Amino acid sequence: MRPVVRVEACEDEAALGAAAELLAEYRGHYAADPAAPRAVLDWLVEVVGSGMLAVVVARDDEPGEPGPVGLATTHVVPATLALGRSWQLRDLYVRPSARRRGVAGALVAAVRTAAEEAGATRLSLVTEDDNQAALRLYAHLGFAPVEGLTSLGVDLRPSSSTWA
Repeated sequence: MRPVVRVEACEDEAALGAAAELLAEYRGHYAADPAAPRAVLDWLVEVVGSGMLAVVVARDDEPGEPGPVGLATTHVVPATLALGRSWQLRDLYVRPSARRRGVAGALVAAVRTAAEEAGATRLSLVTEDDNQAALRLYAHLGFAPVEGLTSLGVDLRPSSSTWA
């Protein structure tokens, strides 16, 4: 039997503290410059407090996993052609010890429900084209490539990570 997964919003510094630890692990996965835990928390407090980013974490009842085991971040994007708003799933991370237990699915389901309740016109995400595990997960969850669009960017800080 799969563990029960609970998803909760992180809206204050206390809740964001646990999310900061997960975010630091996530950044390490992408070989981002290591940041002191306090710097990660300060950044989260700033971007969540400004409304630029929302954070949810997942906990499960698996023994030995007392804290959050996954997180998702989202932000709202104006949808000009629809005169509405779309949501972007910006980051999704599940600790390796908690993978394949429904945590990612629970996080995405919570984000999707919140987006639908907010009247969003679309929920989108970006992932690496060689991340087959993520692509399979997202396809299973109903995501599909958006035909006719190509993601482009220009690096405004050449010394920074390309994953920003």
